[in-house]
Amino acid sequence: MNQQLATARRSRAITTEEVLLILCHSVTQVLNNAGNEQVTYSPMVQKINKTCLRPDIGCFVLFDGGFSGLVIINFTAESAMEIYRKYLLSMGMPESELAQFHTADEVGNVMGEIMNQIVGDFTNKVRLQLRTSITQSQPKMMAINKQVQISVNTTLDQPQSRRVTFSTENHNIFYLELSMDKTEFIKLHDFEDSELENPDDILEENHRDRQPSSQASSSDDAHDDLMNDLGI
Repeated sequence: MNQQLATARRSRAITTEEVLLILCHSVTQVLNNAGNEQVTYSPMVQKINKTCLRPDIGCFVLFDGGFSGLVIINFTAESAMEIYRKYLLSMGMPESELAQFHTADEVGNVMGEIMNQIVGDFTNKVRLQLRTSITQSQPKMMAINKQVQISVNTTLDQPQSRRVTFSTENHNIFYLELSMDKTEFIKLHDFEDSELENPDDILEENHRDRQPSSQASSSDDAHDDLMNDLGI
């Protein structure tokens, strides 16, 4: 009887597709925060047999821990330049100082930083939603003119690979590829979902906490100056 009740409380298993969905949310969220508000992804996912870096800019990150895998994002020159330009313009960079070609080192550096933020957000979501931990490698970004096959440098248990198509506001395309262990997460009991901490909220809260003490300090300084003026 107890065993039947325990089984009834379990929700359906979280599979590769659900993990991929978490990653897709990280991609759109990070890009939205980077000045690319209209990035969307296809509701259809492709099952693929191998993961590859493809022209014009490819980036990959390895992750390991609770499960192992590989994340690749392949940008066309047009999608990379659109994301790069909107990101820097949203940060106040003058348009005259932006790179003109996707092969520029600055473009690769910016896209690598965005990739790092995406996978960092993904690892945080995995920790909170799946209650497991994964760590990421440093993103590797390169401009290439031909397809390069790439695989995880570890033995995966029945690897599964998926590809999702993304579209920018200007209808430029880029592709996300995920290769990971074939694994399932099964909830043994209910738990409350935690919310990701927003760095901006943390800074604002710290500022509010310091503000009264700062005002008190300013008041004390003004009092001291008045006493000095009076020669007391």
